[in-house]
Amino acid sequence: MRPVILDVSPSAGVEGGEVIITCRDLDTSRFGRFRVLFGDVEGRIIGASPHRVTVAVPGEAGREPQPVPLVIEVDGERSASVPFLVGRLIATELHPVTNPAYDIESGYIYVTYSGSRGQKVPCSIYRISPLGEKSEFLHDIMNATAIAFDREGMMFVTSRYDGTVYRISPFKEAEPFARDLGIATGLAFDRHGRMFVGDRSGTIFAVNEIGEAKPFVELEPSVSAYHLAFGPDDHLYVTGPTASSNESVYRISPEGEVSAFFTGLGRPQGLAFDVEGNLYVAASWRGRRGIVKITPRGEASLFVAGKTLVGLAFDDAGHMILASTQGEIYLLPIGIRGYLLELW
Repeated sequence: MRPVILDVSPSAGVEGGEVIITCRDLDTSRFGRFRVLFGDVEGRIIGASPHRVTVAVPGEAGREPQPVPLVIEVDGERSASVPFLVGRLIATELHPVTNPAYDIESGYIYVTYSGSRGQKVPCSIYRISPLGEKSEFLHDIMNATAIAFDREGMMFVTSRYDGTVYRISPFKEAEPFARDLGIATGLAFDRHGRMFVGDRSGTIFAVNEIGEAKPFVELEPSVSAYHLAFGPDDHLYVTGPTASSNESVYRISPEGEVSAFFTGLGRPQGLAFDVEGNLYVAASWRGRRGIVKITPRGEASLFVAGKTLVGLAFDDAGHMILASTQGEIYLLPIGIRGYLLELW
């Protein structure tokens, strides 16, 4: 009997991401004779029952910038296809620890090679051209962590090594802008151009236009990094993995009032908003890792499957740019416009 696919969750992913296919009429007694195909590429089956298959996304299926047909095949008989979007690998051999950054003026993607604490790496920041060419950009910052652009298009970079935010000149010179920020990790600007920096030891700093910092709020310390993003509601949203497996995205008002916007994620890291106010977080949700979408009403779902994703950004062509702890950068043509593109 021909198997029938009822649902695929999620409907997008990158190499290694776990996808659950809900189905019927699947004869699992013939386990060795059925397979899941993403286009013409076979996915690795993790588990199967007559009504559910868990499969890993094959990276080789991400060659084209459009969805591929996903089918279950049993003894040569195929189910009707369901469209599935596979992220296209555009760069490797990097070391991002939070979101990549997109420069709307040049169309370049910027990604750190952060290194382990105190490690001097040959290149701190790489850039990826619109044609997918990776090149060295900056060499002078130890443990470069977060990258953000202000409303004038100036790049700023945090260093978790020396607790400094560096301003990057048009001549690629890194000059200290704000100092003594603890273990400086997350970085974001509000719509008024005010800078906020997350010290993973427990403090979010507000930094004025001349680099003077003062504590804004205190949060629970993070075991790795704070990740910051402003939403369309002018509130600051923060993640910071701790030892807990049931973690929150924090929402901080312009007056510094802290509340839990959403709780229930595992190791939440990089985050970004779209123009509709949906929040996307690199995190685990109900046992699977990837990009979790949280609506303004607090409804969560796994949006992109990816076991090692640590951060994301949006470009002005509707791509989601995904960063992996394995040093990979993917492009996913998802058709979403990011809020940061509207902010400036």
